[in-house]
Amino acid sequence: MSFKLTKRPSSKKKRPLKDNAQAEILHKLGLEAYSTRQLDSASVLNTNTWTLEDKQPVELRNLPDAFLRRLWLLSEDARSTCCQTQLDPFNEDGKLPEEKLSSSEENTTSAINPLDLVTSVFISADTFLQQEITVRMVQCKFAVPLVLPNADPEKPSQFLLWPSRGVLSQWRSHSLVTNGRVQKGNLASTPLPIISCIKLGRCSVSKSQVLNYVLNGPKSSKNTFIHKGMDGGQVPRRLSNGLVETGWYLPTGDIDRDIYQAPFVISNLRGDASNHERCIKLLCQTSSAVIIFCGDFKEKEKQLLESCKAMASKLILIDVYGTEGDGNTTMGYGGQSLQECLWLPKESGLPGSALNEEEVANNLCEILKTWVPDSLKPVTLEAASKLALDIGLNVDEGPVCKKAMATVEEVLKGLDEGSVEFQQKQLPLQGHLWHKLATLDKEESKHRKSEKETELQLQEEKKDILAELKRYKMTPAMKIFIDSLLAKDKIQRTYFLTWLKLRLQLQQSEKLNSFPESQTEKTEQLENVGREADSVDSDSFCTDSEEETEEQPVNNEGSDIVQCCKTTQEEEQHLQNTENTTELLESTPDLSRSNEEELYLEDPCEDAKALHSQLLESKTYNLGVEHFFREMGLIFELTHMSGSQNLLRLPRLAADLLLHGVPLELMDGDASNIPICWLGSIFAELSRSLRQEKLRTRVLTILGNHHARNALVLSGLFGVKLQEGWERTNKGVYMAVLSLPDDHRKDLDCDLLLLIDVEGLGLASEEIEMDTLIHDNMMATVAIGLSDVLLQNISPHAGKEFATIFKVMVSSLLRAKECGAFPICSLLVQDEGLDAILQASQLRHICKMLQTEDKGNVINHHALNTSSTTFVKGPWPNMSLSEIVDKQYTNDVLKLKETLFGALKRCSTKSEESDFIGRLSKVWDAVKSDSFSISLQNINVALVFSLLCTEFSQWEDGLVESMESWLMKATAKIIATKALDGTAQDALLSELKKEAQEEVKSGVHKLKSKAESYVKSEENLKMNSETFMPVLLSNMSQLQERVTEEVMQKLETISESHCSLSQIEKLEASLEREQEFKLVALEETSKSTNILLQDHELEEEFESVWKKMLSSFDFRPSESDDISSRVAEVLRQNLISRGLQKHLEKLDVLGQKHTSGFQVCDEHFGYRSRLKRMLEDNNKQQKLEAQKVANKIIEEYNKFSANKCSLAADFCESYITELLEMIENGLKEKSLEIRSAFEVDLKIHLCNAACQDFQKLRDRFGKDKELLTYISEAKNKYAAEFIYQFRKRDQCQRVAQAFISTVIKPLVLAYINQPLGIHIAKDIEDKAKQYQSPRAFHQSILEDLIDEDCFESFVQYLLFYEDYRLTKIHDTVVAHLADTTSLSKFKQQRLGEVVGKIAAAVSQTTEGTSGVLSDTKPLLERVCLILEKDANINVKEESLNSPLFSITTDWDRFVKCLIELLATMRLGLSQEFSQNVDKLEVLRDLPVLPQDHLLQTVRGCDKRCPLCKAPCDEEELDHEMHSSLLHRPKGTLPHDICSPFHLSSSETSKDSYGEFMMCKNLPLQDTKWSDVSDDPNSQKASNYWRYVLVRFNEKFAAEYKQELAKFPEDWMKITKEEALDGLKEVFGKKE
Repeated sequence: MSFKLTKRPSSKKKRPLKDNAQAEILHKLGLEAYSTRQLDSASVLNTNTWTLEDKQPVELRNLPDAFLRRLWLLSEDARSTCCQTQLDPFNEDGKLPEEKLSSSEENTTSAINPLDLVTSVFISADTFLQQEITVRMVQCKFAVPLVLPNADPEKPSQFLLWPSRGVLSQWRSHSLVTNGRVQKGNLASTPLPIISCIKLGRCSVSKSQVLNYVLNGPKSSKNTFIHKGMDGGQVPRRLSNGLVETGWYLPTGDIDRDIYQAPFVISNLRGDASNHERCIKLLCQTSSAVIIFCGDFKEKEKQLLESCKAMASKLILIDVYGTEGDGNTTMGYGGQSLQECLWLPKESGLPGSALNEEEVANNLCEILKTWVPDSLKPVTLEAASKLALDIGLNVDEGPVCKKAMATVEEVLKGLDEGSVEFQQKQLPLQGHLWHKLATLDKEESKHRKSEKETELQLQEEKKDILAELKRYKMTPAMKIFIDSLLAKDKIQRTYFLTWLKLRLQLQQSEKLNSFPESQTEKTEQLENVGREADSVDSDSFCTDSEEETEEQPVNNEGSDIVQCCKTTQEEEQHLQNTENTTELLESTPDLSRSNEEELYLEDPCEDAKALHSQLLESKTYNLGVEHFFREMGLIFELTHMSGSQNLLRLPRLAADLLLHGVPLELMDGDASNIPICWLGSIFAELSRSLRQEKLRTRVLTILGNHHARNALVLSGLFGVKLQEGWERTNKGVYMAVLSLPDDHRKDLDCDLLLLIDVEGLGLASEEIEMDTLIHDNMMATVAIGLSDVLLQNISPHAGKEFATIFKVMVSSLLRAKECGAFPICSLLVQDEGLDAILQASQLRHICKMLQTEDKGNVINHHALNTSSTTFVKGPWPNMSLSEIVDKQYTNDVLKLKETLFGALKRCSTKSEESDFIGRLSKVWDAVKSDSFSISLQNINVALVFSLLCTEFSQWEDGLVESMESWLMKATAKIIATKALDGTAQDALLSELKKEAQEEVKSGVHKLKSKAESYVKSEENLKMNSETFMPVLLSNMSQLQERVTEEVMQKLETISESHCSLSQIEKLEASLEREQEFKLVALEETSKSTNILLQDHELEEEFESVWKKMLSSFDFRPSESDDISSRVAEVLRQNLISRGLQKHLEKLDVLGQKHTSGFQVCDEHFGYRSRLKRMLEDNNKQQKLEAQKVANKIIEEYNKFSANKCSLAADFCESYITELLEMIENGLKEKSLEIRSAFEVDLKIHLCNAACQDFQKLRDRFGKDKELLTYISEAKNKYAAEFIYQFRKRDQCQRVAQAFISTVIKPLVLAYINQPLGIHIAKDIEDKAKQYQSPRAFHQSILEDLIDEDCFESFVQYLLFYEDYRLTKIHDTVVAHLADTTSLSKFKQQRLGEVVGKIAAAVSQTTEGTSGVLSDTKPLLERVCLILEKDANINVKEESLNSPLFSITTDWDRFVKCLIELLATMRLGLSQEFSQNVDKLEVLRDLPVLPQDHLLQTVRGCDKRCPLCKAPCDEEELDHEMHSSLLHRPKGTLPHDICSPFHLSSSETSKDSYGEFMMCKNLPLQDTKWSDVSDDPNSQKASNYWRYVLVRFNEKFAAEYKQELAKFPEDWMKITKEEALDGLKEVFGKKE
């Protein structure tokens, strides 16, 4: 178990495995070493017992340990092969798992099939560990190996019979023969139908999944058999092909719950059966029915199928041939189905290729339901093992095992006569004389207690009994028993103990199964088990009204001591050296079936007729292994004075067995006696075996009624095997020993952990009820008195017994309290029902009351307020393998173990009680003499004490509540004061503390009055007031101290928290201010540079803010706390670690202020070094070099100190450690011949400087240390918030900038420029009269032409009148813009108007959104809508479609940015408007040009004279006749094709003008034009054109390529003024 002895060298070692796939699997799992030296229980439990967490395996080599650890915890994930670093079955390179498995080592971290894991562990384990693994796998409803493949494929497989012998369960069939009675049995020797399943060829369904559905039902998620749908199940098997697994189906008797009416076994052959012919033969010949999953067939499979038909009694063929195979999909050959070829009935064939696993299972279930009750013959695994041996398989039960079985039969010879008779004949010492002796011892002890002389008659009676007992001669059974235990072969000893227990359990099960139901009920009534029947469902076979059977493995004695299991050949060689072995084996009856050699057993109906007619004894007495050990102890106890060497060997034997996991009985509960000499000798041998002069022990005791399964609970927690006394009628206190690993010995401060189990509490016997209660009280008192930690086990099935057991437990706790050593109490509740919770609460109150700390008593200091309650719904209450383990069981067990180990660690060293036997003697003496204030007979006082504890708990809660209420008022007072006013705060705190003390004192005084009144009111309490009042007063004193201390601490915490909170608020406000300054600066920088700052740049900016804030923050000054002693201690430890203890006296100067620097002196150099310097010329050089080294180190220290002092952190001892390391590293850099005094003096000098420098840190930050810790931890949060705020502000700024630049500014410019062109035009109209009418404009053009005196202008006018007109207007506008100053004023006015309207719209949008984080896009759209509605300013909808505008931001901040940017834009535009800009640029920006507006004013009629192209000068709208005031003469137009006219002065006449004009008779050309001759003023008007023709005669001739014209003299005399006068006269008169 927990102690592992050195393995005895075997005479014959196993050969290492050959290199093959199987060996490779074992190597990858780290199990290759166990191929020659098998894994045993001790090594497994050494790991599992001390494990407090379920760690996930990291690599494949961790999987076996994880499997065993989880299996011991009954975890449903025990078979999982998942690792933390495990790769997928198909990795990235596309390799299959089998390819990866055979590839290089670095690629072998892939998954392994769970079945290979299970097989590997079984191959590596010895037979006893296999049995323990099997028991737990069955408990988890996992399939277990029956035929185990050999790791060497050339060797035959092994039939595992021994592991299944440990599986004991119970079931309730629906058969009328059993009458619904619970049946119990060992699954190895119990006849049950076996249904075997094999596979031939490749199948389309998972056979194992089908079997899971068959066993558990389609709705169950339980995977009894591993299948390819599980994690790792798809990985190809490498080791487990040929494995035969078994799973059991056991009905519960519940018709609605059970699938089948009777129990049976399913065996499952792994792999293709055609490759495992021996397994096929075994299964076909031993099975009650064979199910064959038929896939693709070849000739070999057909032959095997025919042989199966010949061997099997019943056969079912399932066609699961899928699309994977080749050929015909019809099951059969030769055109016939397989049923027809094999002459099988039609119902023996089932289709399955088109069905899924669930559908196949349903069809199979229907057949099995008709077969299971009557049609299948039962088979035992024992009988199957014989056939396995015949067909060439190995069987694990070899000659050593059989010899042990034969020895057991010798020991139990005569047991068939009855247990009572056997006990009287073979185990006489534990009979009535031993009981009578125990009674006399108690009487004698009571006399000694009362200081009375022992009665002579009592002495004589005791003397006669001792004389009678000393005449004892060892019986044959005990002689064989002891000789077997003294055997040198530990394997044989283990087999012997296990067989002995199996044989006794088998006898008990057979006796129970043979009882009629009525007799069974009578037996159960005698055992008082029926008391709980009312609390459990009567339909369940697990009710407490029935004899319940254990669920744990049966091989608890000594099964862990075997270090390796010999092979069959080793065992045979061992037996050849044993005398008379053959004869002994021949005389040994077959345990499994003594009178039955046939393989098949008849139906049990005939056996039912032979049931016993009456009970063998009035008291159902069940013999157990513990009775033999009890007898062995009594042999030594009563006869050891004889000096027999054989007897003196018994304590050593018992100590050896104890260290190997066999439990020891401390107290005979039936006789209520303790063999002190026997136990003392055993513990002396334990000390000798462990080579410990004084054993350090810790004791953990479990206490509960006999239904609480105490032994099984300890087994689940620690893996130990204790006597399961709940299924028998014996009482006792048993102990198991765990030897602690080295790493736990220091933690628990002990060498051995003693686990004590009290069995039989509340178990009825022949004795009267009072005697039973006294015995229970004695056992419980002894157990609790020995305990360091007490685990109180509350069972949900205690029923009405709980009241009695509760009284026993409480009264025993009271007596243990009187003994002066009260244990730490923990509660285990197996059910979360209301009753169990109330019971746990009641016990917790009692333990809390008794676990008070006595003043000056350090023993119980650890026990104060340490009781805890753990809920664990374990598998202990039921025994059926059909019950599923609760999923939370694993975590709950680990939690409970952690609680118990924590309690053991808290146990203080009990120096005066470290001797276990001494403690036992002290407690036993007190129990024997009944020297307690509460006698062993008095259990009624327990109930009233329980009520007192409950009442006191309510009083305590009331006091705590009242102090909490007071504390709330005190908190309000503290908060009301100024936090950073130290004087006022301290004064208030001192005042509140005094007030709190008085408040608590007053409350406790009231409680004392209540307690005294309560005790006086209860008669039982009043009678025992001397016992209870000290407990009450001690509790109240503890309560007063505890509540006072808690209130004081809370007051200090509240006060400090108030100050700290104020400091934090102050610091955060300071940080916020600094951040705001920095953020504003960064915003301005970002706006000016338009560069996006990176996170690392912002982090640097925040760091500067952080340092500035800390440097300017006003931390609270620390109270005087000199750090010199702390520095000195660090330096002291450093010098000691470097072997410089002789310099420690120099440390006295540490902390004194020194102004001088460090100087190297002669004592820093050795004698030789000084002598050398004296002889050398440069004798000062070495001293200078040493000074340089010192100076360099001092410079490094100055930098180090400055760096540490710049940190906002309190002084820490690690600073000095770093400093000393820096000095040592600096001295190593340069090799100097100096003494250690140099190093010590330099360290002292710098540490002294550090004291002064770092004291400033302590003074500044000491009181605000928690504040520094808080802000240091929150620094990253502050930095992130700083970056976030900048990013939001920057984003806000950028979005506002984008809105202003892309939406608002274009809108503003449009608003300004829209009316600007018309405004300029009207301004020109007001200033220039020529722009008032078309005629005036035409006149001005003609006048300007004369004034300009430019021929080219005349040509432009004559040929391109419209363009010339536009040019004149444009020039006028440009000239006007150059001269005017009103334009800038107009723009400024319009800018002010539009900006005001925008600001108003933004303000309206801001209403109701103050301080709210909003999406900016809807709000901006709202601004635009307001502008359109109120200001008649249109905004394009698509301008806000960019995702840039959709951000969540603080609207107030965004509005602020908008207004600022709006103002900036206005200022910029205003400055732009004030500057001298290009006039043409101004005109280009106008939507309506001023020249266009002027043109519409002066445009007039667009008609032109058809002859001379002169414009029509009529101003009336819709005029019908066109006329021109000044037609153009000949010679001014290029299209004048006639020869130039020549006029002289002599030729001038009245018709000369008519000759001059080319528009003569104009109406003949166009009737809508008036004739020129009709105008009397045409002659005057002709002066204008005469002047022009004369002025530019040559240029006209040249331009039009004509001859020069000849004009009259008077034309030559026309002046410019006359021409203009004529023009004015014509246009002026017309107007």
